[in-house]
Amino acid sequence: MNEILFCGSNQYPRLIKNKPDKLSKRTHFKFENQNQNRSQIKQISSNFFSTIFLFENGKAIEHLQNTHQNPHKIPIENIQKVSVGFRNKAILTADGIVFAKGKHFNPNEFINISSLIEDPNDRIIEDIICSFSSIYLLTSNQNAYGIGSNQYGQLGISPKTLRKTQKPILMMKNVSKIFSGNNSYHVFLLNLNQELFGCGDNDHGQLGLGESTKEEDKIQKLTKIQNIPKGKIIDIQCGAAHSIMLIENQNENPKRKLYSCGNCRFNGLGKDEEDTYEFTEIKSSLFENDDDIILGFSCGYDFTSILTSNSKIIAFGGNEFGQFGIKDTKKYQLAPIQIELPKLRFNQNIFNYHISCGYQNSFVYYSPFSPFSNLEEDLIKLFQRKEFCDISFKTKNEEIIEAHKLILKYRLKNQNQISKLKEIISNKSIKESNQIFEMIYSNKKINPKLYSEIKEIINLNEKIEETIKRIYLNENENDFIIERKEKQYKFPKLILAMRSELYRGMFLSVTEDTSNKVTDYSELSNKSFQIFEYWIYSNQIKNEIEITQEMIDEIQIGIDYFQLNQTNPNLFDLLIKKFNYQENKKEIQKLKSKILLKQLKKNNPKFLNLLLNQFINQNKNQN
Repeated sequence: MNEILFCGSNQYPRLIKNKPDKLSKRTHFKFENQNQNRSQIKQISSNFFSTIFLFENGKAIEHLQNTHQNPHKIPIENIQKVSVGFRNKAILTADGIVFAKGKHFNPNEFINISSLIEDPNDRIIEDIICSFSSIYLLTSNQNAYGIGSNQYGQLGISPKTLRKTQKPILMMKNVSKIFSGNNSYHVFLLNLNQELFGCGDNDHGQLGLGESTKEEDKIQKLTKIQNIPKGKIIDIQCGAAHSIMLIENQNENPKRKLYSCGNCRFNGLGKDEEDTYEFTEIKSSLFENDDDIILGFSCGYDFTSILTSNSKIIAFGGNEFGQFGIKDTKKYQLAPIQIELPKLRFNQNIFNYHISCGYQNSFVYYSPFSPFSNLEEDLIKLFQRKEFCDISFKTKNEEIIEAHKLILKYRLKNQNQISKLKEIISNKSIKESNQIFEMIYSNKKINPKLYSEIKEIINLNEKIEETIKRIYLNENENDFIIERKEKQYKFPKLILAMRSELYRGMFLSVTEDTSNKVTDYSELSNKSFQIFEYWIYSNQIKNEIEITQEMIDEIQIGIDYFQLNQTNPNLFDLLIKKFNYQENKKEIQKLKSKILLKQLKKNNPKFLNLLLNQFINQNKNQN
């Protein structure tokens, strides 16, 4: 079931009927269609002209600016992600195709923009994000493209050379993540070596380049951002004239800290100062509680909202439309303030709540992760990467599509089926071929017609996690060695890249040494390392392993070291649940023993007779 809380501007579009234009109190949002109320929400993306709600079933609906128009279904299936900018909006499908519409494209219907990329082998899109008037694409080959407006050089090219483009422009190679905002004219790119680059509007220093560039209105080429705080960049969110960065460092308390740069007067940087030209820490007593973790944050046009693990909202910046969810505050709140959330239906699962800010409004919504969907998605993305491919298939148009022999070996019924698969692919388009491989990896009927052709050659009943565990049990399929205390652990590079950002960056980097050995994980005990080993393959913890507090502390360090992919089921959460279950079981056993002792002391004949019968039956079973 859904839970969505809404506050802020309720005018363009009017999301909640019979309510005022400004909602300064968080209000429960309900869909008019009861079927949509029952469908689990996956994502919300909003801006001045429209709001899109994406559901777990891959379908989406859109509320438009016209206040008299009812929400309508978006005529695209298997949607993976949506992103709404001020001028344009984009949709990413599970096939890696991007559709867009808006000022710089067709304003009335979505068109395929990923097919406009010149290199046909670089048209599988992994991620999308819309800024104020541009769209950024990250491909499965780790290349970043920009399309749309280049008014401030936000595509990494001088506006004098290119003012706008309807064709994607290659901005940078070897990109890990793209960060921007639905109201911003600037963008950040993080490469595989964890180096940060930025370009676009820098009128208020929102690129964090430092005072030396404060007079530069436009940064027309990607420039490396210096003096980044130590730790792992978890996220960067951008407003119209400010940027907020979340850094995680396991060696500090609190472990997650926020840093800001840009305009202070209206947007607020979480501090009572002038504009800040490089990323500096937001210091406030609200961030000093070690137990209160920053779960997520989002930037609107001129404000920032932060969601914490203690079910609190921390906000600063503009509140003219009540986008903080409170009435009694200044029009512009420069320093962070804490806001109590209304009682949440699923409060015990606060880690499954998310926050999303639009132009002058914000949403808090419940969207739990499904256990193995991300595992399948990661595999589907990885099989298209040349670095991990070792078998080629030719389509009917003589295009080459590559895959992993390792995975095919375990997903097909036998080795001879590869020849049959090549025969099928030779009669298909590149789009159909991608769908076939996606169905082989995930075992889902994405295209029933194509599925009927391949169902005879694949293991229909085997789940993806079972395939991964079978690879784990086969030592002959390992090609990367981790050495620890003179003991060697072998892993396929494919699996490590899928599960750990550390190894993903290492294997895909063109500058790093990609030899087949990493040594010395001495901080982890044998049992802790074995937990990592099994979890990396299966997303599970072995039932027979007894979890201790010492192991949990060790594994916290290991999670940071491995940079384990946090979109997958969280290993730390699984350990805590198992540990709590074990402790509860012990407490129950203690309680049972107390009751037993009490009954024995009373010398209760009925109870003693029952106990005796139980004892006799147990002995019979053992004999």
